[in-house]
Amino acid sequence: MNKPGEPVDKTSLVDIPKLVSEYFYLKPDPSNPNQRVSFGTSGHRGSAAQKSFNEEHILAITKAVCEYKKAHGFTGAIFIGKDTHALSTPAQMSALRVLSTYDFDIYIHDGYTPTPVISFTILEHNKTAAKKGDGIVITPSHNPPEDGGFKYNPPNGGPAESDVTKEIEQKANSYLGNVTAPSYEKACKKIHTKDFITPYVEALQEIIDIDAIQKASLKLAADPLGGSAIEVYKKINEIYELHLDIKDAYVDPTFSFMPADHDGKIRMDCSSPYAMANLVKLSAHYDLAFGNDTDADRHGIVTPVGGLMNPNHFLSVAIWYLFSHRNWPKHLKIGKTFVSSSMIDRVAASLGVEVYETPVGFKWFAEGLYEGWLGFAGEESAGASFLRKDATAWTTDKDGIIMALLAAEIKAKTKDPALIYKDLEEKFGKSYYARIDKAADAATRAKIKALKPQDLFINTLAGEKIQKAFSQINGMDVGGIKIVTQNGWIALRPSGTEDIYKIYAESFLSQEHLQMLQREAQEIVRSIV
Repeated sequence: MNKPGEPVDKTSLVDIPKLVSEYFYLKPDPSNPNQRVSFGTSGHRGSAAQKSFNEEHILAITKAVCEYKKAHGFTGAIFIGKDTHALSTPAQMSALRVLSTYDFDIYIHDGYTPTPVISFTILEHNKTAAKKGDGIVITPSHNPPEDGGFKYNPPNGGPAESDVTKEIEQKANSYLGNVTAPSYEKACKKIHTKDFITPYVEALQEIIDIDAIQKASLKLAADPLGGSAIEVYKKINEIYELHLDIKDAYVDPTFSFMPADHDGKIRMDCSSPYAMANLVKLSAHYDLAFGNDTDADRHGIVTPVGGLMNPNHFLSVAIWYLFSHRNWPKHLKIGKTFVSSSMIDRVAASLGVEVYETPVGFKWFAEGLYEGWLGFAGEESAGASFLRKDATAWTTDKDGIIMALLAAEIKAKTKDPALIYKDLEEKFGKSYYARIDKAADAATRAKIKALKPQDLFINTLAGEKIQKAFSQINGMDVGGIKIVTQNGWIALRPSGTEDIYKIYAESFLSQEHLQMLQREAQEIVRSIV
């Protein structure tokens, strides 16, 4: 087994020719639930070898998206992006074959396109277009090299909400194995090529203080982890002359340059200290360094003081900085997922800013960013976006690039973000936060998802009286439960894409208290299965 944080054994790399062949030649069984289309937190993900991400899936999902567009009057342009996973290009080609049979203007970028760039492009287009456009991003995010993913972004630019994905999923499964499409050569005659990257980079000065970064002459490094942000960072250097050192600035679908993640697998997770080990080792050589996952919707901030910052820590710093340094309207709120750190709540209270809490998934923030009442929205898995300097929408999907550049702005105008977080700890207390993943079968996951406060027969948690417990927030089901005490909390929820359940816990007392919270969370699960 590959050692976490160390170079991987080259014999363990994915066989790309075999993988792509499996994508085209293996056929899913529509009667097998594991081989049907299934939209999780953000889109459909799967594996060609396991018959959960094959050409028939993509043909069916694309047809379902097109029928959804027709049914809801979204007859405008559609923008297609892809990341650098091996199956993303074949899947894009399959999708284009189906799209070409509909009367939509189809736009692609000649290369790889980050998720936030597609969101930005949709919003910019819709400012003036008579017919509203939408988009598709082909990416399994930070997942291992053998995986594939596909998600739909409606005209508000963000990830599709649950009612939308449910409709698309149902349609796609009814089409699975029964979609015919013209040849790729014929489809190409209806495809328009457009530069998605340059307009995005040129507009960055509307959301980030690029001048401050330039004047500070910071020594910066960017690591796209071999993903779709490579071209973006090259264009940033070209336009703004930031002299970013760009690491692993080439596409290798085996991702052979990646250190092994915590379980020995290759995973382009910019919030993992193991996956980011190469950049962390270089942290002393830079004023600031940052990484992104393959579709660049996540960020990892590395400083010479703190190494790789915990995502919750940087979210807290970003919120403090933006609401202290932007001349935004006072009514703007902060969006956070219910499993994000309570440090955010403490920072928000000190700023006099209201927190809008949601279930896991960035889709819950899209409308608030689009309508302009959320100034910032972030989730604990290192994904966030925020408004432009003039308080108008930038992206309604996660944008790891602006979060990385915001870290550089913070460093240029104040001090190291890790030092700012230490200041927050001194003011609000030290947070001990962790997430544990536990194996779970479908029955166990279903019971956890169905948990309600009335199912709990406890009054205390880790030695403290329970203040509140909830399975809904702001009228939305969280797909699990959260239990809160004065100095800590736990949350339980099943994964939407893996055979695991997740225990989130946070203590403002000690590491020992955190471990007690985690143990009692597991006892709750044992009591219901």
